[in-house]
Amino acid sequence: MKLTVLPEEFRRALPVMEKIEQAGYEAYFVGGSVRDVLLGQPIHDVDIATSGFPAEIKEIFPRTVDIGIEHGTVLVLYQEDQYEVTTFRTESTYQDFRRPDHVAFVRSLEEDLKRRDFTINAFAVQEDGTVIDLFGGLQDLEQRILRAVGNPHERFHEDALRMMRGLRFVSQLGFVFETETFEAIVENHALLEKISIERVFIEFTKLLLGSHRNEAMKQFVATGCFEYCPGMATSKEHLLQFAGLIPDPFLSETAAWSVLLDHLAVPEAQIGHFLKAWKVSNEFLRECRELVWGLRQRRKGYYTPMALYRLGDLALKVETLLSYYGRPGETDKTAEALAKLPIRSLRELAVNGKDVMAVCQQKAGPWLKETLAYLEQAVVEGRLVNDKTALLNAAVAYLPEILD
Repeated sequence: MKLTVLPEEFRRALPVMEKIEQAGYEAYFVGGSVRDVLLGQPIHDVDIATSGFPAEIKEIFPRTVDIGIEHGTVLVLYQEDQYEVTTFRTESTYQDFRRPDHVAFVRSLEEDLKRRDFTINAFAVQEDGTVIDLFGGLQDLEQRILRAVGNPHERFHEDALRMMRGLRFVSQLGFVFETETFEAIVENHALLEKISIERVFIEFTKLLLGSHRNEAMKQFVATGCFEYCPGMATSKEHLLQFAGLIPDPFLSETAAWSVLLDHLAVPEAQIGHFLKAWKVSNEFLRECRELVWGLRQRRKGYYTPMALYRLGDLALKVETLLSYYGRPGETDKTAEALAKLPIRSLRELAVNGKDVMAVCQQKAGPWLKETLAYLEQAVVEGRLVNDKTALLNAAVAYLPEILD
């Protein structure tokens, strides 16, 4: 097969390929970008594989960065673009089921492609557009099948994360596992325990965002991979319920995780512990916790003023999540309600702690936080106007209640 028209991203990279070939080495486009071109999808990163060794590639180009030279990868900076150029390689045993004990650089394209995960990712494309397919990937693309290259047990023992990558491809591409590959995942899913949770999180999140999420979630359960994901080992039924949601793709990572957390029935007090096990950022954790709280509040009825105040603009995001529960969101109404709030944060209150301490003639203490919270809530709920004099008078009147 030959590509009649190379995508613009490949055409821009041709001068890099030509320089490598002029130096006497082979060079090919490889990886996910080739698969996406064949599927007619947008491509992102352009990767080049070559028979030239890293030192040889660095001699060809004046501007390079050693981003993974121990594994054969050199970042070539060419004009305004940059390309990862990786030497053909073979790999030894994988003691940790993730990284090879030893990498050997070779001159053979076939040896390099043998170590790829799935046949649909094992293509190479020549400068003239000729597609090299050594493992039946074109037929698998046509039949929408995910098949491991060679022996699937060997591929998953080399890199156990490939099982999650396969599930992610089910979600993103709508493909189905070939029987032997599926059975190998079932047999080897416990190897996920050896993989860093950060890498599993990346693949699982991409799964959640895919257009075929529901089928991928069913496969996630059927293969047993869920058993080795933090907090999910006993959640089979909850995960299958999640897999039964309307199939609309999620628009953000936090949206996907928040609906999942709700379906997993994770208590509000345990959300932080659950997500920390996945080693997410504090900001990601905070937003998910607020979205789950808001979602559960909203499903009981419309927001109270204080609930709306607490959520702020996240309330708009909560509205977009209601459709997954068969309920229409009320984004316009919520935007109007947010705009009508007297204040949006404690900083907008017409008084501060110093003002309150001065008028009450008291030193700082727990009473101050409680008084400010009282004033804040009273303003949000419309029981007090956000006026300095009115608020200070209210603080003086409230003080005896908390000092008794």
